[in-house]
Amino acid sequence: MAKSNNQIIIFDTTLRDGEQSPGASMSLEEKVQIAHAFEDLGVDVMEAGFPAASNGDFEAVSEIAKILKKTIPCGLARAVKADIEKCKDALKHSKRFRIHTFLSTSPLHMKHKLKKTPKEVLELIKDSVSLARRFTDDVEWSPEDGTRTTPDFLCKTVELAIKCGAKTINIPDTVGYTIPDEYYKTIKLLFDKVPNIDKAIVSTHCHNDLGLAVANSLAGVKAGARQIECTINGIGERAGNAALEEIVMAIKTRSDLMPYKTNINTKKISSCSKLVANVTGFPVQFNKAIVGKNAFAHESGIHQDGMLKNKKTYEIMTPESVGVTKSSLVMGKHSGRNAFKDKAAELGYPDLNEELVNNTFKKFKDLADKKKHVFDEDIIALIDDDLMKHNNAISLSSLEVIAGTKGPQKAKIELMIYDEIKKTETEGDGPVDAIFKAIKKIYPHNVNLQLYQVQAVTEGTDAQATVSVRIEEKGKISVGQAADTDTLVASAKAYINALNKLIIKRKRTAPSPDLSASA
Repeated sequence: MAKSNNQIIIFDTTLRDGEQSPGASMSLEEKVQIAHAFEDLGVDVMEAGFPAASNGDFEAVSEIAKILKKTIPCGLARAVKADIEKCKDALKHSKRFRIHTFLSTSPLHMKHKLKKTPKEVLELIKDSVSLARRFTDDVEWSPEDGTRTTPDFLCKTVELAIKCGAKTINIPDTVGYTIPDEYYKTIKLLFDKVPNIDKAIVSTHCHNDLGLAVANSLAGVKAGARQIECTINGIGERAGNAALEEIVMAIKTRSDLMPYKTNINTKKISSCSKLVANVTGFPVQFNKAIVGKNAFAHESGIHQDGMLKNKKTYEIMTPESVGVTKSSLVMGKHSGRNAFKDKAAELGYPDLNEELVNNTFKKFKDLADKKKHVFDEDIIALIDDDLMKHNNAISLSSLEVIAGTKGPQKAKIELMIYDEIKKTETEGDGPVDAIFKAIKKIYPHNVNLQLYQVQAVTEGTDAQATVSVRIEEKGKISVGQAADTDTLVASAKAYINALNKLIIKRKRTAPSPDLSASA
């Protein structure tokens, strides 16, 4: 019979099985950092390492055993006296600890790996579990390759391990071979056939070779298992382990069908995922459930429209529930008009009229067809360009320039400033400098000129020149561009274009009738 208690013990093996991922080795300092984070996350049991594997592993398990206050530290040991004693020595600094020992039980492993008979395997189980029980009353035993072990022999080994003192019986799907229905039957078999099964907690440990680790683990819980072994981000040998974040959020999200609970603080999941990814150097795939970059991102216009009306239309959990700040509407070629309008409001344009929204949205779709990623800055530039057509604060009325070798170079300029004509004349270090100084004199402002660039659009002496100007004020950057057969006229127009954009940017953050009161 399955236990009536619906509390699920989360046994995290990121520091042991997770570190066995090729290339995922962690330093002592990194393991201690992760151990602190996982205890804060609410992990019940932490498999800190394999003390007999190396001096580094021994030291890590020892240090982690010293720092854990609520989470139970655990060490892994083969069915070998030296391994089990190493575990005890590494964990002895903790008031309570677990020794997890294992031995292969499938016909394939017994014959080719252990080269031992079933009778010899039973004797080793008896000796190893009994020894571990001398050091702690919290002993876990695992039949390695349990899902390919013959049912009768599996039951016999489990009964013996419990008789010798094991309080937790873990059934590993070591090579990720089983499927949910089959794994359910395997766990159910233990409750039906092992007479002393009520004296132990049954645990799952599923690998993801067929992509079924989480599904198999939950099937095991349905059959009566009350501990799940898992890792953050699902890292581990080969294709990895059951992912802690998927298991916990599946239980939380579908409590109607899985009336279980864990001690995990789900709001810490995202930060723990990022920590493990950074430490191991294993990036989380974008479409990874729960913790992937795209898990709460929406680009489809239909989805974005639904999200804007009610987030539950396309999200079965809130991003905040796993520690993500908010959902994101990714702007791309699949985005719809409503999402574009919402994004514009988010960027500081809440009151765009319908004509401007329609015009800018069309340009946005054209741009999205050409660019893989449309950034916020791209959208701002499109809106600013359209706004400027109707809301230019400054426009060029006339320009006369005196240039040449005899100097000084002078600019005589006339500008329309908010429907008022203003004119001035200045000297400069070259004609372009004179033009820019004249503009500043008529319309005082203080900006840094970051770029001035001239490019001929066509060939010949009558070529049209395109001038690009980039200016910056208090972190706000604005780029202006203009074309004319007269390079100096193009220069004046480009600078004024950049200035108009900067005025619009400033109005969005601090409404004001002009750009700056002083130079």
